[in-house]
Amino acid sequence: MLEKYYTVKGYGENEIVIEKSRFICYVQRATTEEEAVQFIQEIKKKHWDATHNCSAYLIGEHDQIQKANDDGEPSGTAGVPMLEVLKKKGLKDTVVVVTRYFGGIKLGAGGLVRAYSKSVSEGLKAAGIVERRLMRVMHTKMDYTWLGKVENELRSSIYEIKDIHYLENVEIEVFVEEGQKQAFVEWMTELTNGKAGIYEGEAMYLEKEINER
Repeated sequence: MLEKYYTVKGYGENEIVIEKSRFICYVQRATTEEEAVQFIQEIKKKHWDATHNCSAYLIGEHDQIQKANDDGEPSGTAGVPMLEVLKKKGLKDTVVVVTRYFGGIKLGAGGLVRAYSKSVSEGLKAAGIVERRLMRVMHTKMDYTWLGKVENELRSSIYEIKDIHYLENVEIEVFVEEGQKQAFVEWMTELTNGKAGIYEGEAMYLEKEINER
């Protein structure tokens, strides 16, 4: 599993008009090629009357699956430029479709490349980009008398609380980076005078929205 990577927050769409042609970009996260293909087919069905429905996707930890489709535009003027935008922004597990309704003015090869690239860039802004960082969920069980102090200290620390379970004893789940596990255990042990039970949970990704890359 990657320590961190960037992907889109989720679904997004955006429309721009260039020389009377409408370019509508649709963006979605896809973790499998099947998901990407299904999304492309949904957009094609929605815009069955469009001049073109060009697409590109990039899937896998090491970008193992990469596809680009010009859907009738001159070769290399749509799908590949769209894919290049995803690569330049360092995104993974992302599919984009740009639907074009021709407005009567030909853009030429260079114009098409710029139009499809710009459409994807604007579409990504609409969808939003997140950083997914691999974290370890650390569990801390303690008597309720420690809750106020521990919760306050956690909220002003570098750590992020995932959940609090109010059971017979209170249990706090905290996101901790792999390299900080030992430091967290020592800090929490000192904070609770050794009265807390601390153990390691599952590894999972924590998502944080970031500004446009």
